[in-house]
Amino acid sequence: MKTKDRIVAAALQLFNERGEANVTTNHIAAHLGISPGNLYYHFRNKNDIIHCIFLQYTDHLRKSFTPVSGQESASPAVWFHYLDAIYYVMWEFRFFYANLNDILQRDPALHQQYLAVQQELAVNLQALLRELNNQQVLAIPDEEIEPLTEVLRMLVSFWVSYQLAQSLTPRISQSVLYQGVARVLLLLKPYFHLEKGRELATLMAHYQAMGSTSSDPFHK
Repeated sequence: MKTKDRIVAAALQLFNERGEANVTTNHIAAHLGISPGNLYYHFRNKNDIIHCIFLQYTDHLRKSFTPVSGQESASPAVWFHYLDAIYYVMWEFRFFYANLNDILQRDPALHQQYLAVQQELAVNLQALLRELNNQQVLAIPDEEIEPLTEVLRMLVSFWVSYQLAQSLTPRISQSVLYQGVARVLLLLKPYFHLEKGRELATLMAHYQAMGSTSSDPFHK
């Protein structure tokens, strides 16, 4: 792995473990066993590193939430794919969600990029919900698709920071994030067709079970 990639990977690990505000470029360099000068050869400052991590974040969103069409979208396997992708992005980039407002407010350029990506995500999610309507998986009134998409994005965006605020000794575990995924299903539950009750029950049971453990299929 190239030094630049190692720096980004180490920064993401430390930001997630310690909190982005508690990690400096010196901490990242020491973690890798390189000199600060070597790090500054690749990045001017910590914000530059965060920009690189943000590119990974946006790449994941684009790849994981591209709507599928036709009968494929009616498959429970596809639903698991989307729901697991929600978990993955919250876990892999949890430092970003934990301190979202502060990070964006101090970096207007990053904030602008974030807004553009969120708009793209909103379009994709609306298209996905409409396709699930077409396949008679969901029955969402047309006028509710846009506000429902906004609520879903709000839940995912602020689930981590909300949970951190609920404890004097905050720690984000994998199970807490699975609980967030279960809440996404809870929001969608009233819109599921009655014929999909068995599939919905399977999904709910799976993510509720994951929310009661610390099991993590992505980080063994």
